[in-house]
Amino acid sequence: MNEGVIPISNLQLALSVILVFIAGSVSAALKLGLLRALVWGTIRTFVQLTLIGYVLTYVFALNNLWLILALVTLMCFIASRNAVRRTPNIPDFPVMLAFLSLLASTYLVGSIVTGLIIAPEPWYSARIVIPIFGMILGNSMNGIALSLDRLYSEARGRSAEIETLLSFGATPWEAIRQCVREAMRAGMMPIINSLMVVGVVSLPGMMTGQILGGADPREAVRYQIVVMLMIAAAVAIGCLLLVGLSYRRLFTADDALAPRLRQSRR
Repeated sequence: MNEGVIPISNLQLALSVILVFIAGSVSAALKLGLLRALVWGTIRTFVQLTLIGYVLTYVFALNNLWLILALVTLMCFIASRNAVRRTPNIPDFPVMLAFLSLLASTYLVGSIVTGLIIAPEPWYSARIVIPIFGMILGNSMNGIALSLDRLYSEARGRSAEIETLLSFGATPWEAIRQCVREAMRAGMMPIINSLMVVGVVSLPGMMTGQILGGADPREAVRYQIVVMLMIAAAVAIGCLLLVGLSYRRLFTADDALAPRLRQSRR
């Protein structure tokens, strides 16, 4: 087996657009209305990944702790904004709550993985920290978006039940507890499904990338196990923090169900 990464030329990269034409043809044939979004998403993918390639080359070469922390924090903020935007049925939800949840879960789990499990030299090696934290953020962002959306949808669907519990003297937490459980399940279910089928149905990105780069598959598997478990932990912590910080917003100051809960942007 040839070792090392097989380079992709500019021509070969351009040929990958054929794959977008296939997806676009499906959208156009079925009139899904996704063609414009698909084209715009493809353009953004090319531009954003090209730019980040140059940025990471500079960051890896510099390997400065404060620059790495600033970059990871910026990534957390962008991810939190995107997570909130994925829940359009929740009016005026504060981005700061999502940011704090992602920041805490990302730094906690990421620090354990990079500092204790992988333990590179130095411990803040940009080549290790940024990809690890990026994988945590990408999955946590999806998890908290799902849990937040489910929390509000469950509360709307159970509004009569919640108001009945409140009228009988239940605290807001007692009245909303079942909705919180469903929200947590929704946020964690994708990663749990992935844990069930990894290696059998799917070969995840990090493992595939290492194998394509010439790594021993057995070593790639070890890294992928760490990645899957760290994502599960980060998603669980992120969802728990966000739901815990958010459920009080479903109630007024006098512990009644908030009128804005019935508002919808859809």
